[in-house]
Amino acid sequence: MAKKISHSGTLAEDHVILWNIESSQQLFKEGYFGKPLGIFKPKNFEFEAPLVLDLIEAYYLTKEKKLTTHSSIDRKKVSMKKIEEICRAQYSEFDEKYLVYSHLRKKGYIVTPGIKFGCDFAVYEQGPGIDHAPYLVDVLKPGDKLTALGIVLTGRLATTVKKQFIIAISDTAKENVDFISFDWWRA
Repeated sequence: MAKKISHSGTLAEDHVILWNIESSQQLFKEGYFGKPLGIFKPKNFEFEAPLVLDLIEAYYLTKEKKLTTHSSIDRKKVSMKKIEEICRAQYSEFDEKYLVYSHLRKKGYIVTPGIKFGCDFAVYEQGPGIDHAPYLVDVLKPGDKLTALGIVLTGRLATTVKKQFIIAISDTAKENVDFISFDWWRA
């Protein structure tokens, strides 16, 4: 049985860095959280590099009591409220995106930023380096406008990279997420 490691990170603007290599390896192994610094696609859990967490990952791990974050300036603990404040400044519609992120994580999916695909999240079933992300997820609120052009643009991109395009309707008032998927096929 692997020993339990208390994870501690340092807030560095819009990321949290775990400098301890053993802790970095363990947290990455626990759920493919973050990216090892300087390693594009790690093939195993034995990397020798700090782990860089996206803010939404750090917020999730803090809420799950798996991470403590400290300031890079004075080394004081950063409060949950402060991390949430920073997340709200960094992400438009943070509450909606976080609800989708946490929902997918709790269902066992690996969720990474989808910026390189022009969406909110890329979602893996097994993990980066093991499989390709089969899903691209965009987050909307109930009542948001959805245009045919927007669906076609995102759908074409998803098809080009061989992924399924999914819209997550995030209703924070009801703490509910509904998913709509699009399949593209030729007649």
